[in-house]
Order: sequence, then C-alpha cells, then structure tokens
Amino acid sequence: MKKLRTIILIFLILTVVTFGVLVMSNDTLFQTRTNITSETSLIQDRLVELSEWTTLRYEYSNVIVSRTERTLSLGVTDINYGEAIRLIEYSGYLKAGTDLSKIQMTYNEQSEEMFIRVPKSKILDNVVETDTAKVEDVKGNIFSDYPTQIIFDEINADKRQLEDEKISQGFLEEADNRIRQLLTSFLATNGYNDVVVEFY
Repeated sequence: MKKLRTIILIFLILTVVTFGVLVMSNDTLFQTRTNITSETSLIQDRLVELSEWTTLRYEYSNVIVSRTERTLSLGVTDINYGEAIRLIEYSGYLKAGTDLSKIQMTYNEQSEEMFIRVPKSKILDNVVETDTAKVEDVKGNIFSDYPTQIIFDEINADKRQLEDEKISQGFLEEADNRIRQLLTSFLATNGYNDVVVEFY
C-alpha cells in the first residue's frame, strides 16, 4: 500500500511538472508568434506611411520646332502670308514609383521567409518646368498670329510621347527593380534576410 502511494505521488508530481513545462512552452510559443505578427505589422505600417514611394527620377530637356501658317485661298492658288516658326526649349522630369499603402506582407515561420506583394510601378509625375522654358522666334511677320496655347499643347504632346518612349524602354521595370532592392535592404536591417518580393 505504501509502495502504491509512492508510485501515485511520483506520477502526480511528474504529471504536474509535465503540464507546467507544456504550459510554459506554449506560452513562449504563443508569445513568439504574437511578437513576429506584431513586428511584421509594425514594419508594414512604417512602409505604408511612405505612401507613394518614388524610386526613379529621369530629368530631360527637349527642343521643339513649332510652326503655324495663315493662307489666303484665291481659288486657283493659295497664298501663304502669315507663316510663323518658333523654337521651344524646355526641361522637366519624370518620376516612377509605387503605392505602398497597398503593400501586403506575410511571414512564414517554418521557412523564416518574408513574402511581400507590392503594386507594380507607375508614372507618378511628368512635370515640365514652364518657368525655365524659352520660346525663340525663328520666322514671323506682323501678319503671323501665334497663340500661346499652341506652345503649351505642343509641349504637352511632346512630354507624353517622351513618357511613352521611356516606358517602352523599361523605365517602369527599372523602378520595380529599385523597389525590390530597397525593400530587401530595409527588411534586412530589421532582421529579415530571406525576402521574396512579388509585383501585382
């Protein structure tokens, strides 16, 4: 009987100790998961604060030859009496980046991998610095009328063409690569060495 009591007592002690160890390890595991989730959320919040993230800037300058003419139709022939030619010189910049408010981050504890989904880069700005633009008369006379709106229309058409050319040359892909490098570097400083960035 005494032996049975000793065995039961040892069994109860072992059960209590095992239960205590399990509770402590689960609590630590739960705390670790909570810490990782909280940390990932804090990092995402810091990135979202950046909002539109400009990663690439291209500065350009261009010269346009702009021409207007006035003709008088005489039935048999046309007389050109008001031709005007202007040389328009301007500069500007093109910015590309992404909207970090739409970033999605998940952390895989087994592989210790941070997975990030980021919107693809887009053109954020295409700005012509009109205060430094120069318009030079190449040809004109008192009959030639040259509305200022024509100058602005031609600059706007030219800057859109330049934007399309840069996009076709891989400007947005280069911006995506910069974003990947910056995010990887940023997360490495926060202790995440295995980072996968996907664009959507």
